[in-house]
Amino acid sequence: MSTKVKKMMFILSKATIENVYAAFIMANGARMEGIESEIFFTFFGLEAIQKKKLEHLHVATVGNPAMHIPTMLGGLPGVEALATRMMKSEMEKLDIPPVSEFLEILSDSGCRLWACKLAVDMFHLKEEDLIDEIEGVLTIGDFYGRADQDGTQLLFI
Repeated sequence: MSTKVKKMMFILSKATIENVYAAFIMANGARMEGIESEIFFTFFGLEAIQKKKLEHLHVATVGNPAMHIPTMLGGLPGVEALATRMMKSEMEKLDIPPVSEFLEILSDSGCRLWACKLAVDMFHLKEEDLIDEIEGVLTIGDFYGRADQDGTQLLFI
């Protein structure tokens, strides 16, 4: 029995910049290592694949212990926008592509991108609201069926 990771499947449930890029970078890294990768966008993670929202994602400043600022300060007007600008600036310096471009890179590399049927229905979205790189809308059962093989790892973000 081989223990080598053959497939990474990410479940993205939140579309904060830090969560989206964590999933994208890990999925891209898997592809660069010759490992299959898939991302299942569910609940608020769907914002990362909605044409109207994907370029307007923010850093979570409230309730984020990694920000090292008090919750009250994180909720003040302008703090989230400032943190988001700073994060995007640092990412540009590292030549990390914007969300839409990164999605194209992932798709072109063979990473499979899926939307969650329950969440799509719950938020009253249509397939035309989603980016063209989405391969389809799956139920969670369909997604788990895609994970049913040796060497597959699931990661919830």
